[in-house]
Amino acid sequence: MRGHNFLYITPHSQILSSPIAYLKGVGPQRAELLQKELGIFTFNDLLQHFPFRHVDKTKFTPIGDATPADEYLQFVGILEPFQVIGQNRARRLVSQIRDKTGTVEVVWFSAINQIQKMLQPGKAYIVYGKLSWFMSKPQLVHPEIEAWTPEKLEGKAFLEPIYPSTEKLKAKNLGGRQLGKLTQLLLPHIKPQDIPENFPQKMMEELKLMPRFDAYQQIHFPQTQKHYEAALRRLKFEEIFLAQMRMNLLRSQRHRFSKGVVFDAVGDHFNTFYNRYLPFELTGAQKRVLKEIRNDTARGKQMNRLLQGDVGSGKTIVALLCMLLAADNGYQSVLMAPTEILARQHFQGISSLLKDMNIGVDLLTGSVKGKERKPILKGVADGSIHLLIGTHAVIEDTVQFQNLGLVIVDEQHRFGVAQRARLWEKNHTPPHVLVMTATPIPRTLAMTAYGDLDYSVIDELPPGRQPIQTVHRLDNDRSNVMDFLKAEIALGRQVYVIFPLIEESDKLDYENLMRGYDEIKTYFPEPQYWISMVHGKQPAIQKEENMRRFVEHDTQIMVSTTVIEVGVNVPNASVMVIESAEKFGLSQLHQLRGRVGRGAEKSYCILLTGKKLGNVARERMKIMTSTNNGFVIAEKDLELRGPGDIEGTRQSGVVDFKLANIVNDRAMVDAAKKVTEEILTDDPDLSKPENIALKEFLQSQKGKTIWSKIS
Repeated sequence: MRGHNFLYITPHSQILSSPIAYLKGVGPQRAELLQKELGIFTFNDLLQHFPFRHVDKTKFTPIGDATPADEYLQFVGILEPFQVIGQNRARRLVSQIRDKTGTVEVVWFSAINQIQKMLQPGKAYIVYGKLSWFMSKPQLVHPEIEAWTPEKLEGKAFLEPIYPSTEKLKAKNLGGRQLGKLTQLLLPHIKPQDIPENFPQKMMEELKLMPRFDAYQQIHFPQTQKHYEAALRRLKFEEIFLAQMRMNLLRSQRHRFSKGVVFDAVGDHFNTFYNRYLPFELTGAQKRVLKEIRNDTARGKQMNRLLQGDVGSGKTIVALLCMLLAADNGYQSVLMAPTEILARQHFQGISSLLKDMNIGVDLLTGSVKGKERKPILKGVADGSIHLLIGTHAVIEDTVQFQNLGLVIVDEQHRFGVAQRARLWEKNHTPPHVLVMTATPIPRTLAMTAYGDLDYSVIDELPPGRQPIQTVHRLDNDRSNVMDFLKAEIALGRQVYVIFPLIEESDKLDYENLMRGYDEIKTYFPEPQYWISMVHGKQPAIQKEENMRRFVEHDTQIMVSTTVIEVGVNVPNASVMVIESAEKFGLSQLHQLRGRVGRGAEKSYCILLTGKKLGNVARERMKIMTSTNNGFVIAEKDLELRGPGDIEGTRQSGVVDFKLANIVNDRAMVDAAKKVTEEILTDDPDLSKPENIALKEFLQSQKGKTIWSKIS
């Protein structure tokens, strides 16, 4: 290394990968801080650290033209003599800046002596700051101020960027402004070949997009607000477009090259069940989804489909019909659930539906050991078990299928792409994969985060399901709420009381849960009432046992953290009380509410909160009490929380955009989807000359594109 405080020029293509310590004005100590605080390790990281606003010092406003609608302004004029007004803490330094059109008051509350030494009344100064109005007169408090000289006549040639920073960086003189000085040092050394164009020319022209190199210059130091907006539009579109392109490439390559088992017959198993044992008429949405799956599985390509449906919309019956379709074509199916208790429930539900049919169904979970395990493994290997239901245990290497044709994964967010891939290896022709989720995912998010899957939606509830009545109550209503629970229990019903546990390790949350449990016990004393408690710190066996007691109606009340969120089915539970409901996100509240309302009785969800609620929390309560529609709730959740927080998207890494926001930039998501599909329809391998730059760019993005999965 040749010393630290200069720009160390590497060959052009590598300049952006130079360590940040090599940039003039950084050095090892500041470099370490930038790495820790902002994740800036290289020149490229600094280039990708975008300003959050710009300061317009390109022009001087005549003081007389300032209006209350203006926010930040820059004036030039003569400084009038100072006055010190007030005593002690109320002491302030006041002066005026005067030009031909009027005066603006300038005020300082601190560093008064320094300011008086530094500035000379009677001289010309440039002042810049946030404009306020006091007694109908314009005023700048603690303005930026510098001496005016004739060469500053025109103002700056660009808008000045302000960057996100942190308290630690500000303490070391690396605030939002100083970071701009580093970027300003970097930009002149970056040439067009360092930021090559990665979009086809035709697309650039059709969408009127700024060239890539220009966009990076203009997003940091734009000549005008219009230049900044054009740069922002280009770079946002690039983020969304590349994410879509990666997903669509995966999908289109799979559609073209992946062989899939063929389910071409609808035979006895399916027809017998459909005509004789189906417990209720399918909804239109269920029929539509079934048709989509049948088309997918009949064409000799591997299916990878995401099935979205709200809590209680009947996804499981669709899954069962698909498994019967597989059995009709001589293939086995596996249904995988995230927890043992859920796997058990699926097993009980499906076994009872198929009890009069000649179909082998079995259950395999982690707790099935030794002797019990042997016959299951044998039945799976010889094909006598048609449907295997279980937890992650079903993907262990010891489980060898005779002819696996369909894999159904319940609850998307607990199951990543890598785990799905392990299932593909269970047969020489990869089985079809159906992923079911009860967390409705807004369309824009599904397009971006789950674009590698085709997706189906069940958007209507079966007839006869009563909507859950949701109410919002404050803490001081607690005794009335408890009386209501007693009345429901007297009718033979069961009740959930949920406490927030934000981090399973958080001591304070844990103490709140214990205090809450003790309080519930004082309202519901034994032996008149029995209570189960479930939380993440319990050993798995104890947790399973407490859940089992509630499922089998040994206990009337389940006090729990959100571990019961996924899928548990207790038809007799008719009330869900959510303590400190303001601490939960919308989709989590909706998921929890879905645990009740599974039987024939009227069900209730009571959201208990403190009196003081923030705007977002108040909005959440309003939405929850006004709708039961999971898709409406998911859209709202996306608006309130932002995409990065929605379950599952974090693992996919697709939605952690730096600039784009899929809520505010929906139109861009749609446009990018359309363009992506047009390009890939015309040139599926991106091998035409006009698409080569795009292909090379995607291949250079290590870790972002799953090229290993693309033949």
